[in-house]
Amino acid sequence: MPSFPTLSGLPGLAVLRAMARDRSILAGLAAMNKHLGNAFQITLPGFKPIVFVGPESNRHILVNGREDLVWRTESDPVVKLLRHGLLVEDGESHDCMRAVMEPTLNRTAVNGHIGAFWECTADISAGWAEDATVDMLVEMRKVALLILTETVFAVDFRPEMERLWKPVIRSVEFIAPGAWLLWPDMPRPGYKQDLAELDEYLYRIIGERRAVYAQTGKLGDDLLSVLVGYEKDGKGMDDDLIRDQLLTMIVAGHDTSTALLAWALYMLGSHPDALAEAQAEARAVLSDEPPTPEQLKELTYLDMVIKETLRLYPPLPVGNRRAAQDTEVLGYPIPQDNRVMFPIYLTHRDPELWDDPESFCPARFDRTQTKSNPPAFAYIPFGGGPRNCIGATYAQVEAKVVLGKILRDYDLELMPGAIHPHMGTTLEPRPGVKMRVRRTKNS
Repeated sequence: MPSFPTLSGLPGLAVLRAMARDRSILAGLAAMNKHLGNAFQITLPGFKPIVFVGPESNRHILVNGREDLVWRTESDPVVKLLRHGLLVEDGESHDCMRAVMEPTLNRTAVNGHIGAFWECTADISAGWAEDATVDMLVEMRKVALLILTETVFAVDFRPEMERLWKPVIRSVEFIAPGAWLLWPDMPRPGYKQDLAELDEYLYRIIGERRAVYAQTGKLGDDLLSVLVGYEKDGKGMDDDLIRDQLLTMIVAGHDTSTALLAWALYMLGSHPDALAEAQAEARAVLSDEPPTPEQLKELTYLDMVIKETLRLYPPLPVGNRRAAQDTEVLGYPIPQDNRVMFPIYLTHRDPELWDDPESFCPARFDRTQTKSNPPAFAYIPFGGGPRNCIGATYAQVEAKVVLGKILRDYDLELMPGAIHPHMGTTLEPRPGVKMRVRRTKNS
């Protein structure tokens, strides 16, 4: 069996220079990929993941080898935080929970939320002063939080936004890649109170929904209600398991949407021609009222912008698995418990798969053009296979409504300033996306 190349000498220095220059772990992975190829191993004390890049390995990790390559690693903070949330479950446990949750996030359910997507965007943007400069990374987080809690939990988060802002941010920071990768049991001071405050909120809304159910015998079709009302073989879900799914949705759901929306606005602001085309389309198709699903389909250029943004800046840039037993990937041996990483970010920028891969070119997703498409599993912003992102449809419809509303109502100008991709829990534009906003006459 082939062995994995590792860094040493001059290639190692090149990787360090790339990381220092771009202030990004992704730059280091890109440099390793360049010097070592599409399969290599990182060798750090206590952290020796095997890295695969490309559609063929993506397919194996996500589909063919799914049973051998699992998500859950008990020592990781993400498992300690989410406990038995959908994201960190494997096998039958994952599949059963997904079957319960999926109907609340399918196309029909999402189309029923279009009005809420629109109104929540209007609520947040109403606070933008005329000709003010706002940080779209912050503002899109507000929008995403408000949308998620209103549509997925059927609760009004507005009274809680200020109080729970820090706990939500801290929950995201708790699971971001960091020193815990080298030292899994490292102390994590400073999180306990904030995470407890978020838990208190989640257990409270679970209790309130149970009380409504007990009094009326009725529940809505939102996720919280479905979980509260779930029963199999005479048993329902306890509060702890429901809490785990709600926290998973808050952490994974709102943070990925925040990243997508902020990056899309940054890319449009950085490309005035694209911004002008997207604005013209939004203003031609959309009115004062929330759009219909048919109107959203007419936003074809905006759809291409969203897809191209997801290619360049996938919210989850690096996938991570653990070998449940000794196995192989493309003929390479993977020892039990070894981490396997697959950088989606690198596959999305592979010059063998994409023309001019570093450029922002929405037209590459133009369905009316006849062209050769990249192979399957070359484009996986939401993962792939049986555990692809459960909120993929939700996120894309949400993005089209939110961006369409903003582009219709505002003229936008990106302020000068360097921005770099920061690989936290998601891939964010740091230090933020500062834009000057001016309300249009037709809004």
